[in-house]
Amino acid sequence: MPLPDVRIVHLPPETIAALADGDLAAASTTSPVPLSAAFVEDSFRAVWRMRARQVADDPAAAGWVTGVVWDERAAVAVGRAGFHGPPDAQGMVEIGYEIDPAYRRRGYARAALGALVARADADPDVRVVRVTIAPDNTPSRDLALPFGFVHVGEQWDEEDGLELVYDRPVRRP
Repeated sequence: MPLPDVRIVHLPPETIAALADGDLAAASTTSPVPLSAAFVEDSFRAVWRMRARQVADDPAAAGWVTGVVWDERAAVAVGRAGFHGPPDAQGMVEIGYEIDPAYRRRGYARAALGALVARADADPDVRVVRVTIAPDNTPSRDLALPFGFVHVGEQWDEEDGLELVYDRPVRRP
């Protein structure tokens, strides 16, 4: 089965703030694409709250942080994906994503990860792409490995607990 045709649609700061507040109606007035109720569910809102603070502190981060996984053919928002921020001083970007449970197991996570890796590969400021995965999350690990991610260590995340760290050097097109 071919992968869905997706793009990551970045959101204006006011949309991110409205999603962080759980206000789907307000978010929908400023979002460039229609959003579903999944975008204000607890797991999504935790990320929107973090990104709203980040974008308020650094407006330039809005073009890097979490956006909407948009299915071009179906014209529907199926999840969220993006980087944790712009490239750091070492040229590293970390990827995060979550697909709405109603759209899982259809290739959206793979397509979103592919889109993010391609963006990182094309950006001259990026040298390393990172994903962090819970040790028991075999599906996420199996998703990342074919993209060339290699286990390089582990870290403790205050919210997520133990995470395995996987890096991949960029591959210039």
